[in-house]
Amino acid sequence: MSDDANDFSNILDQSEIDKLLASAEVQTKQLIFRSDGTRIDPARAPKIEPYDFRNPVFLTEVELRRLRLLHEDFIRYLSARLSLFLRMEFSLKMAKLTTLSYAKFTEALPNPTHLCLFKAEPMLGVGILDINPRLALTVADRMLGGRGHSVKAERFLTEIEVGLLEDIINIMLEEWCGQWRLEKELHPQIIGHENNGRFLQTSPKDAIVLALTLEADFGDCAEQIQFGVPYYTIEPLVKSMQLRRAKDSNLSSEVIHKRAEWQPVYEQVKLPVRAQWDAFELSLREISSLRVGDVIEMPAQIIDKTEVLINGNRKFIGSVGLDSDRVAVKLASKINEPETRHAKPIGR
Repeated sequence: MSDDANDFSNILDQSEIDKLLASAEVQTKQLIFRSDGTRIDPARAPKIEPYDFRNPVFLTEVELRRLRLLHEDFIRYLSARLSLFLRMEFSLKMAKLTTLSYAKFTEALPNPTHLCLFKAEPMLGVGILDINPRLALTVADRMLGGRGHSVKAERFLTEIEVGLLEDIINIMLEEWCGQWRLEKELHPQIIGHENNGRFLQTSPKDAIVLALTLEADFGDCAEQIQFGVPYYTIEPLVKSMQLRRAKDSNLSSEVIHKRAEWQPVYEQVKLPVRAQWDAFELSLREISSLRVGDVIEMPAQIIDKTEVLINGNRKFIGSVGLDSDRVAVKLASKINEPETRHAKPIGR
């Protein structure tokens, strides 16, 4: 009985287990080192997140967001163009845009399916366009004069159907290459067709692929279309896009913070300048009774409240006086008020 009692006394309860886990967590937080081997102060420790080296992500959230916006425009233009070509509404919607390894991308491809291998000249790498056979057969039926009803058969495409589908694939590839026109002019080229992704060897298994999944609605057929492009194919384009955006942002900031400078061309610009007084108000009857020779009394302090107008806008307050045989205004202060475009001067 004593041995059993000692065994039960050695069993930890839940509170003691929680304390041990908490102390272990604190110890792991303290064991954070820099690249040079120095320990980081736990109070200033950076945020640590897990990283999967088997599935690295080369694109940040900002870059993925920009690519998502770019591909949303591509989807909108492609949907309109396919609808015009097939003379029937072809709706497309982005389902997913992500990065994953080439092995995972090919493993996730359905079977049977129709795969088109393409290149975007002059870029390196081979892309993959995956079209569901039901959608492909429905499109081929429409191109042959059908009503676009969904084809229920699950089979591989014949050579004739593949030839018909190439017209649709060329439109898709042209639109996809066209979205990069600001970075580089690309020319799509179909290099082959496959019906099984298990035996594809167009890229290394650990190569990163940008995968775009589209949900297509055509008539009563709702299936998926997938684009898989190696990251090393679009990497130069992504870097060019980043440099262009950085350059545009720098130029815009320089324009905003650029100080006004005098330009020689300003020397020939002429603006109307006039001085006026806001003296008093008269009724219309009093104005109509004025005659030549009448004297209008004004307060003496109005001389120091002379307003100077440039192009019809009040700019300065000054004092009026005589300089030799000319009337002059000595500027005393500046008037800060928004300018009125095409303002007409009003004299009193």
